[in-house]
Amino acid sequence: MERKLPYYMAYPMPLLYDDERIERRDFAYMKSLYPETARRALPYVEDECDRMEYEGSMLYDEYPDKLQLHLMCGRICEKMEEEEEEPGEWLRELIQVMLYQEIYKRRCDHRKYRRKFY
Repeated sequence: MERKLPYYMAYPMPLLYDDERIERRDFAYMKSLYPETARRALPYVEDECDRMEYEGSMLYDEYPDKLQLHLMCGRICEKMEEEEEEPGEWLRELIQVMLYQEIYKRRCDHRKYRRKFY
């Protein structure tokens, strides 16, 4: 006798959150490839972003305030300069790029999770 497949097997649907899981895994892998200095700076950048992440935060403004971003970067640099042997302008620029990239990722996640499905 011929076996019939159930509907859900005949028309496979992608899992609802599978794409997000793959994106997060890729993002974590890319972070693991950071150079040594960037890996040491990453916890400070994430901590500062965690501190500023709340509903109504300037992180989620359409155009975040440049002065506030500069101050966030300065706080991270102060913490990092204690660790580094030769901190210079390159460290500030590295932290600035990492901070903006982390903020971008959090803004994208915030937009995804804020959507309402009715």
